[in-house]
Amino acid sequence: MRDLPPLSTIRVFDAAARHQNLSRAAEELNMTQSAVSYQIKQIEAFVGAPLFLREARGVRLNQRGEQLAPMVQAALSGLSRAFRAVSDKAHSVLTISTMQTIAGNWLAPRIGSFQMLHPEFAVRLDISSTLADFAADGIDVAIRSGKADWPGLESHLLFEQTFTAVASPAYLAREGRPKTPKDMLGHVLIAPSDDWWDIWFRAAGVATPITFTRPGIDVETQQMAASVALAGHGIAVITPRFEAQSFAAGKLVPLFDITASTGEGYYLAYPREQRSSRKIRLFRDWVLAEAAEG
Repeated sequence: MRDLPPLSTIRVFDAAARHQNLSRAAEELNMTQSAVSYQIKQIEAFVGAPLFLREARGVRLNQRGEQLAPMVQAALSGLSRAFRAVSDKAHSVLTISTMQTIAGNWLAPRIGSFQMLHPEFAVRLDISSTLADFAADGIDVAIRSGKADWPGLESHLLFEQTFTAVASPAYLAREGRPKTPKDMLGHVLIAPSDDWWDIWFRAAGVATPITFTRPGIDVETQQMAASVALAGHGIAVITPRFEAQSFAAGKLVPLFDITASTGEGYYLAYPREQRSSRKIRLFRDWVLAEAAEG
């Protein structure tokens, strides 16, 4: 018989270690805080020593807890992968984690063709602004922006992260078209606090930091910025690839022949140990071909 504490105590320890907060751990596990505290005491009794430091604002791992936590997380991830590997449901569903902008503006209009090619797979899109915990969240692949420096993941570049300044014809008719990039400082800029603006203005030869003469419109995502620009409310910096249809229809107009880049890209990523999975291989080949076509 393996010398292990009950699995319930291990799950509670993992959640408490990640959150460093018992009430948040209880919320994640759908338990009461007192039940979480009891399970923590049980696993500490099994270990024979405390694993947390109790503080006024919550708990944090002590040295022994910090040693144990990554091994527990790795073990639970391994269990999750093991059960998914033999699950019929796991084999028949491809779960893709991605950001709202990529999902809505690029992936969603295309994903139907993947299912037509491979009708044996259902597809589930998981929309998140952070990189997925593949094992814990049941994610097969992710499409994310970054530098592909994610430990344990195999990554494939789909396209570079480039962007340019755009506006709608309605906005330009009302406010006038800026003659130079510097003239844009007197216009309504969408998401003016976004780092992309500084990068774009530097590429355009405008000194930074930028001082705006008119209030801007703050939004949280590139997709929202494009929607505000399409409605004629200001100038946005967006990735042209994500608004190709709006450009083709003349609903958005690039203001200058200036494209900037963060030096990052949009990548397909998945755990290295899953690269031989048939559904991942099929999706990888399909999405790389789609990205190459634009």
